[in-house]
Amino acid sequence: MAVLVWAGLGLEGLNKLILVTGGAGFIGSNFVLDWLSSSNEHVVNVDKLTYAGNRSNLRNLEGDSRHVFIEGDIADFDLLKSIFQKYKPRAVINFAAESHVDRSINGPEAFIATNIAGTYRLLQVCRDYWASLNADSRSGFRFLHVSTDEVYGMLGPSEPAFREDTPYRPNSPYSASKASSDHLVRAWHHTYGLPTITTNCSNNYGPYQFPEKLIPLMLVNALAGKRLPIYGDGRQVRDWLYVQDHCDAIRIVLDRGKIGETYNIGGNSEKSNIEVVKTMCGILDGIRPRRGVGTYFDLVEHVTDRPGHDRRYAVDTTKIRNELGWRPSVTFVDGLSDTIDWYLANDWWVKQVLDGSYRRVPVGQCS
Repeated sequence: MAVLVWAGLGLEGLNKLILVTGGAGFIGSNFVLDWLSSSNEHVVNVDKLTYAGNRSNLRNLEGDSRHVFIEGDIADFDLLKSIFQKYKPRAVINFAAESHVDRSINGPEAFIATNIAGTYRLLQVCRDYWASLNADSRSGFRFLHVSTDEVYGMLGPSEPAFREDTPYRPNSPYSASKASSDHLVRAWHHTYGLPTITTNCSNNYGPYQFPEKLIPLMLVNALAGKRLPIYGDGRQVRDWLYVQDHCDAIRIVLDRGKIGETYNIGGNSEKSNIEVVKTMCGILDGIRPRRGVGTYFDLVEHVTDRPGHDRRYAVDTTKIRNELGWRPSVTFVDGLSDTIDWYLANDWWVKQVLDGSYRRVPVGQCS
């Protein structure tokens, strides 16, 4: 077990502190950065640092007295027990997950290990910890489980969007493993009383997203003059959610969400993959025209579709809007423009991800 403690902090005994798992990944790191930009409540951040975990995402927090980073696996009982005993968090936000569908098709075992077994072990340690708290601390404790709309399966072109009571019908090893984790969270609440809340989000995009997902992959390839591979006809539809909006929603759910409930979080922005790429290419044409002849969209190449590719996802956000007052604030075009600007301004990040050096650069102080 490697423990990286930035700024040599000892946060034991603090009255308020949250534990974030998977906080060096795309959504998790955005959440940690957002949390600490608007709150002085400390964060203990646990991440296994697989290929998708990047310490560089958090480099702006190096030396920040409110942040502790621990390299570790949520499937490690002993590590988790020691973290809970030492830091005594008042809430857990669980982002830790293997999340790429293509990788789950080619190697599902890692998804079973982290998304199912890891969630189970995290729940067990949380349950024991929660049971040991005094009455006031027990009543205030929360376990917020971050999941995906893919657990609901596939929608037809005219079917209504997924609701929180839509039956689960996962179609990939990834979505099946996340569905399993959701069921475990529900069971630990209903059987043991653990105060859990689950969120199911739509497709996120924004800064720090690993360039295997659609938007950063297309962007990186376009800037390099490479082909833009689009699965099948490119008409698979997703609801697109800017990661900052997602972070805002999670904060609200953690603060005001009802124990035992599920909340769908979406961007209210259904777009086909080919439409997303076309919009991205148009923005790029305007701010950094392609060298030579033609537009970036000319680089599009349709490739063989992946097995079992769901045609459409969409989420109904009525519940979170009506009960908690949240709605997305960033339009797709604005969010995409901001995302492109971020990647253009942070080419150092892209380069160290593409060449793998991000996995070799030590950050912070090891202890």
